[in-house]
Amino acid sequence: MNEDRPDISVVVIVYNDEARLDTAVHSVLEQTLRNVEVVIVDDRSTDRSYEVARGLAARHPGRVRTFRLDENSGGCGAPRNRGIAEARGTYVVFLDSDDVLERNACRNMLEAAETTGADLVSGLCVRVHVDSRGGKEVKWYPWLYTRTRTLESISELPDLLVFDTLSTNKCYRREFLVRERLEFPVGIHYEDLLFSAQAYAAARRITLIPNRVYDWRVLDKAAAKSISNRRAEIANFAHRMEIHRRVDRLLAERGLAELKFFKDVKFLKHDLVLHLRDLPFRDAAYREEFAAIARGYLESVDRAAFDEVEPIHAICAYLLRESDWDNLLPAVDTLTNRDKISSPLAERDGRVYWCAEHIDGSDSDGDGGERAFARHVLDVTGLGYHVRPVEKMFLRNVLTGYEERAGTAGTPGAAGTPGAAGTVRLAGRITNPLGVVPPGARLTGELEFGARRKGVRFQTFRFPVRTLRHEGEFIAWEASVDLARGLRPLGVVDAVWDVRLRLDVDGVRTTTRLTASEPGLAVGRSPVRPRLTRLVADHIEPEVSARGHLAFRVPTREKVDALVGRGMRGAPGRLAKSGYRKARTVRKKLTSGPTKIRVYHEVFSRLPVKKGLVVFESHLGRQYSDSPRALYEEMRRQDLAFDAVWSYTGRPEGFPPDATLVRRWSLPYLKALARAEFWVDNQSYPLKLTKRPQTTYIQTWHGSALKRMGFDEAEWKLRTRDAQEEQQRVLDRFDRFLIRSEHDVRTLARAFRLKERTLLRVGYPRNDALVAARKREEETGVRERGPLAAELGIPDDKAVLLYAPTFRQHGGRQRRFELPFDVERFADAFGDRYVLLVRSHYLNHVVLPPSVRGRVLDVSAHHDVTPLLALADGLITDYSSVMFDYALLGRPLFFFAHDYEEYVHEGRGTYFDLLERAPGPVVRTEEELYVALASLDEQVVKYREAREGFVAEFGEYDTGTAARSIVDQFFAQWRRA
Repeated sequence: MNEDRPDISVVVIVYNDEARLDTAVHSVLEQTLRNVEVVIVDDRSTDRSYEVARGLAARHPGRVRTFRLDENSGGCGAPRNRGIAEARGTYVVFLDSDDVLERNACRNMLEAAETTGADLVSGLCVRVHVDSRGGKEVKWYPWLYTRTRTLESISELPDLLVFDTLSTNKCYRREFLVRERLEFPVGIHYEDLLFSAQAYAAARRITLIPNRVYDWRVLDKAAAKSISNRRAEIANFAHRMEIHRRVDRLLAERGLAELKFFKDVKFLKHDLVLHLRDLPFRDAAYREEFAAIARGYLESVDRAAFDEVEPIHAICAYLLRESDWDNLLPAVDTLTNRDKISSPLAERDGRVYWCAEHIDGSDSDGDGGERAFARHVLDVTGLGYHVRPVEKMFLRNVLTGYEERAGTAGTPGAAGTPGAAGTVRLAGRITNPLGVVPPGARLTGELEFGARRKGVRFQTFRFPVRTLRHEGEFIAWEASVDLARGLRPLGVVDAVWDVRLRLDVDGVRTTTRLTASEPGLAVGRSPVRPRLTRLVADHIEPEVSARGHLAFRVPTREKVDALVGRGMRGAPGRLAKSGYRKARTVRKKLTSGPTKIRVYHEVFSRLPVKKGLVVFESHLGRQYSDSPRALYEEMRRQDLAFDAVWSYTGRPEGFPPDATLVRRWSLPYLKALARAEFWVDNQSYPLKLTKRPQTTYIQTWHGSALKRMGFDEAEWKLRTRDAQEEQQRVLDRFDRFLIRSEHDVRTLARAFRLKERTLLRVGYPRNDALVAARKREEETGVRERGPLAAELGIPDDKAVLLYAPTFRQHGGRQRRFELPFDVERFADAFGDRYVLLVRSHYLNHVVLPPSVRGRVLDVSAHHDVTPLLALADGLITDYSSVMFDYALLGRPLFFFAHDYEEYVHEGRGTYFDLLERAPGPVVRTEEELYVALASLDEQVVKYREAREGFVAEFGEYDTGTAARSIVDQFFAQWRRA
């Protein structure tokens, strides 16, 4: 290596940043790679930045050189270009004056470049939020940097081009920059996007390293916003669009046009979204200019990219292209507040659309392609809005009126009359999607003011909503709020107050926020009387939150702010803050999982066991179902004297009213488990809880095994010895484990390493009802449907099919299960003969389109599957253990194994080959499924013998007496005299 020539030149650009320049430069001088020079380029600062730069050069001759532009360029491009021209190093790195390099950055990037011969080396950038309390750090697209890898072309990793558009976390071979004449554009913002795209496209080799190289130091509360954050300036958006056009041209010229698709996807879900979220805060002139700039570029976006983003991203982009502000601004509200339903929606031909505009008309009127695209983008059926009850909807509530009354103080205010000083009249419209609030509903409402600060949230003030009425697709409301009398803040710690409207629809409540979508609508000031006297403040002002919601702020007076500030900086303030932090830490610790476990073992487990106390749980508290339910109801039928506790997760609806209900993991839950004489569940009580010797744990389990379980799974076998021993201790808590066949002994019992004395060969209590149903049917020759059919509205002349698949890992955050067949086609083909019940696994959920209403029903919300099995005339499943239960009924089973190879060979594996042992047709395609479903009677006869053999092998102990047998063995002493 030539000692006269630096290995790396780090170009540090600065403009009016005298305070931080020294830190940035020293992060270079202190690199573990010593042969590094600093080239400081000052963009004609008006502060002392250039003097600081010259001082650094004087103190570090030969290592720091400084240059100054003749005039300010207004961006980063010109100073970086000057830096490239002045650099003497073999490689070039860029650094902004407000950021720092990681200490080993230059060494790691140089070694990678020299080893691989790359023109460009890129490492991990980390955003460091320096003014956050905990020094928050966020890695910049870390999935790109999980390992070292070298690309021969950017086409090998399009995500690199699309997401990591920074120029600063990279090391460039200077000869490469000169050869390709790579320079930053000047006079336009977002220069990094174009420069990085040019570099990626031109590089003969690119190496990525998993090392942290660059700290992007972010000041969230900075007085002056960075160029990229000045989104209120329309020029900012215009520059971004121009850069995108230049990148598109570059890709076409370089023969990389296929990469534009990936870039289009990112544009729709990131670049455009940044600006869309600000539209509600901009005036009409800005919006029109914004749409005019965006429209042309959106026309160039690949329509296939709309399918790769979230529905609301695609909807916003489409409506912006159409300049449909009436529908776009509500859509932006949902974009910002993801769970909010902002549009009245429209139903057409059994599908649900974001709006009625753009979708109506025939495809034969000359614009069919555009209309088909509109329908495709605006179709929100899959989001399931149409199946949500009103209490589970977060409805848009847009503020339409805000008026401060300047009446005479002391005069009570009323809607429609002059009010007291401090009375504010509010009006708004609540979205009523698909008429979920019917015209005849009884409506009441109240406005609730709540302090935003966590420590004082217990303070709420409520005001009645005097007027509520239907107005087409909306619910209009009006209210008068006497802030002067009704709102009494403390005035310092509760400066910001959020407003919610709580709407009751026939006794069911939904909560809305007040969206202020028009700039300048909510302005003014109203008198208020803080409890800390008016020395603190004497008025309250409306403001709009970052999410677009109306709030009110109590502006404390400057002298109070200064007094509080001085106090908090002094010794009393430090003591108060220290005490607050300690109290918060103690509170967090007391409610933490480890603390609760300690309380369980060290406090509750020292209490005496309570005779007759039984804790029941099904599927981790998610349901009142399965064998624990069947056993509980048998105990109630026999009128046993015992104290029942049921655990629940989420909401307690559907759990038995004659039992004590406790939330899972709550202190009452832990206390009940510690004192219980019996535990009864079908999955597992919390793993860290040790069962007391005086407690008997009856594990009913939740199904025979097709897929491998426990220590038969490869994942379990690969665990450390300590982890396996810990898992075995959990399994050893079982005192009794229910067995329904010797297949369970060979599979589940062996996989869980259970001792023989633990096994209870009585069958499953949940299946007693199925055995009884078959016996009644055989004796009477009549199949009784029971009340569930009427509850679901199933006609007497239609047979019932139940589709109950096993759990699927995919589905994203919402765990949505996509049906493996076209449910609309199914309904059209069989809707005249069958009603299809769809029950997804309790960890998944499914959304059905309105078009199948009455023909296909989602019954996933039913806690217990057993009544559904008893109702069904046939079962369609894949690999779910319900096959073993349903076989007891002697009715047809259909196995839709569309992903059999993937499930068996890429999953956990199975104990037997379903293709050989299935007591019904195994089909792989939708066509085959429809053929098999053509005749239930045929399937009854054809597979009768196979079903009988299946039951004999996998349900030999399911004789219909399981619950009664367990009561006789364990609870007979509780029978009343």
